[in-house]
Amino acid sequence: MKHFILAIYLLIFSDAIIAQIKKVPATQAFSKQISIKYTPFKNTWIYLGSYYGRGKTLNDSAWLNDKSEGVFKGKEKLTGGIYFIVSPQYTIQFELLIGNNQHFSIVGDSSQKSNVLITGSSDNTIFKEYTKITGEKGKAIELLNQKLANTKSPIDSSTIKQLLIQKNKELQVYRESIIKKYSNSLLADLLNTMKRPDMPAIPIIKGKPDSTYPYRFIKQHYWDDVAFNDDRILHTPFFEPKLDDYFKYYVAPDADSIIPEMNYILLSARTGKEIYPYLLMKFTNKYINPEYMGQDKVFLYLFENFYAKGDTSFLNAQSRKIIFDRAYSLMANQLGNPAPTLNLTDTSGKKQLLQAVQSNFIVVAFWDPTCGHCKEEIPRLDSLYKAKWKNLHVKIYSVNVNDNAMEEFKHFIKEKNLSSDWINVYQPKAEKEADIAAGKANFRQLYDVFKTPTYYLLDAQKNIIAKQLTLEQFDELIAVKIQMLKKN
Repeated sequence: MKHFILAIYLLIFSDAIIAQIKKVPATQAFSKQISIKYTPFKNTWIYLGSYYGRGKTLNDSAWLNDKSEGVFKGKEKLTGGIYFIVSPQYTIQFELLIGNNQHFSIVGDSSQKSNVLITGSSDNTIFKEYTKITGEKGKAIELLNQKLANTKSPIDSSTIKQLLIQKNKELQVYRESIIKKYSNSLLADLLNTMKRPDMPAIPIIKGKPDSTYPYRFIKQHYWDDVAFNDDRILHTPFFEPKLDDYFKYYVAPDADSIIPEMNYILLSARTGKEIYPYLLMKFTNKYINPEYMGQDKVFLYLFENFYAKGDTSFLNAQSRKIIFDRAYSLMANQLGNPAPTLNLTDTSGKKQLLQAVQSNFIVVAFWDPTCGHCKEEIPRLDSLYKAKWKNLHVKIYSVNVNDNAMEEFKHFIKEKNLSSDWINVYQPKAEKEADIAAGKANFRQLYDVFKTPTYYLLDAQKNIIAKQLTLEQFDELIAVKIQMLKKN
């Protein structure tokens, strides 16, 4: 089974990454100069890392001398966001903010991480106060959650739940106060990004409750105060989870609902140097092999409206090839489209045109007689056919994808008694080689056959109505479609 997975360039702590951190000659002027004294580490490297979507990355390194002193310095500024100091053993020591001012100093000790002193940075003065108070409130909430998990009494559970609501409300009110008090600060900008709308009460409209209003309200205000082209939000641990929750809870899973939402976000992020390619790759990874049938239409939209129009400069050659090859394999087999023409040869040497098959429904099955999974699946397909589908006027167009296994193909057909009703076909090797020489797409590309077995369901007009489902899902869908035919 072949899968397409793109690396989304989330970096991990590794010697390879550390080796890529550039050292800037001492003669240059520094836009970034963060001095650090961090005991007890001496004569060793210490690192500056940041959040990066759901991952983490190393951004810089500093050599600590025999007095535990060093400097993170560079000609170019770091993108703002939430950063952290990483020990020589690659453990996170404490968080800090990197804003526009990148000339400040840090003094601390690994045994007292909460007492780190950062001077010359108003962003970190605010952040220290915020971290202390939210840490205390967070611990109180955590203790209440532990009590709730261990409580068996319904009365006690109700009391604890009310306390949890109160404590979470207090935490939210405190964050709002920070946003209001330090409205022009980096922390306020980041907290606005993290913020989610409160669930409003259900209004009564003409005497009836409008139960859909809370959903509509939250969706409408979900991205208030968020600028998608702000690279700083990528360097936080909460932007990407918020984005994922939006598509999970507030966007229907069909491609036609996903595309406009995704397109708005990408177009809004387009001027972002870091976040735009990150989001484009994130959506590409999600929909190149989607969770639900039909979502590959989203990937094709990305290809046709972004990659095919030139948004490929940040791709390496391998990723570019994967994206383009995958798109070409999906173009001809989208749901609702006519199935690509198949005129293959059966085991007696006769041509069998798929488009000439007359039936209410046709299951096109691509399989390999040497594939262990196929040897289990194809008899199951035949059982469904004989028990149900044959009487429902369903036909099977069975394609052997392995022209080197013709004897095995014929033997399996005979052994499992698939010859009487199935249309069993293959593409002779000479025809396949002629297609390759002519640059002509064969059935593997036209039907996206990169794993076996691969199934398609066609209607009487040979339009694709389903693909890449389990046999049980095909069976349920056929039953639904038959009922619809009877009603019409």
